Amino acid sequence: MTTSPQSPLRSLQTTLTTPPLAPLLERLFREDEEASFRANPAMAALSDEERERRLRSRTGYLDFYGQLKDMPLAVSRETGALLYMLARGCRARSIVEFGTSFGISTLHLAAALRDNGGGRLITSEFEPSKVARAKDNLASSGLADLVDIRQGDALHTLAADLPDSVDMLLLDGAKALYPEILDLIESRLRPGALVIADNAEYSADYLARVRSPACGYMSIPFAEDVELSMRIG
Repeated sequence: MTTSPQSPLRSLQTTLTTPPLAPLLERLFREDEEASFRANPAMAALSDEERERRLRSRTGYLDFYGQLKDMPLAVSRETGALLYMLARGCRARSIVEFGTSFGISTLHLAAALRDNGGGRLITSEFEPSKVARAKDNLASSGLADLVDIRQGDALHTLAADLPDSVDMLLLDGAKALYPEILDLIESRLRPGALVIADNAEYSADYLARVRSPACGYMSIPFAEDVELSMRIG
């Protein structure tokens, strides 16, 4: 089928692909690409084994991620697009996010809420400087009205004042805490709700849980570093 320049198929636009969000995301992704993980002196001094041990630790995560306060730790461009598509596809109106960082994933999810007609995104970040950066980015995007950023340890900030029904959960904070964060949200996940976990390979307990049908999920690894799960029970 051919289309003319005036065809509706060519004029379809989304919050994600138009200003002010599109150029903002392009800048943020470019900055993320320029800030390599090993550019951080504290991380460069760690062996691969020690860095992996810290990523899996349930006790030292505040100190470890505090050392990364100047790093975006962003989702990839592909994962960002996936988040938007999933949130649009399930017509999400209620989303919870663990791990805001500079807000790149938050922007994708909030854009989906805007294009779904509105909703609420609750996101948690313990590092104050990252909260400030994320708020600035949300203000620049015109999406701040959809987002509730909670500063502090997510084990506390996500333990209360949540919606009765959650359509989508993104796990992208301290990997070892994925099971505990899921504990806080699980009873609110509606049937069919989606759970996306970035770098879930660092939490064997989490993967075992969502990959067990007895626990009420269907789950598959997606791309290289994402676990995509659906609540069925």
